[in-house]
Amino acid sequence: MTSNKTQNEAALLLALEGRLDTTTAPMLENELKASLEGVTLLTLDFEKLDYISSAGLRVLLSAQKIMNKQGEMIITNVCDDIREVFEITGFSDILTIR
Repeated sequence: MTSNKTQNEAALLLALEGRLDTTTAPMLENELKASLEGVTLLTLDFEKLDYISSAGLRVLLSAQKIMNKQGEMIITNVCDDIREVFEITGFSDILTIR
């Protein structure tokens, strides 16, 4: 997985590409921990994300908890496969998906 980070004041956009799994989830977690201070809008662009595992879901849940306290988190451009994972796991009720 690779991520392309764009920050504009208190808005952070992370465009993810590849697979968010057990191997890559810690990289995203570290990126978020280092970047979320002062952020009130976090947008995760999943346009080029092909796969998400339970480890990736855990990182998203952690980021959502942080953003609930300091702003909003939005996930955009979710493919059908990942959208189905969100629906089956109930994450579609927790996350803002556009």
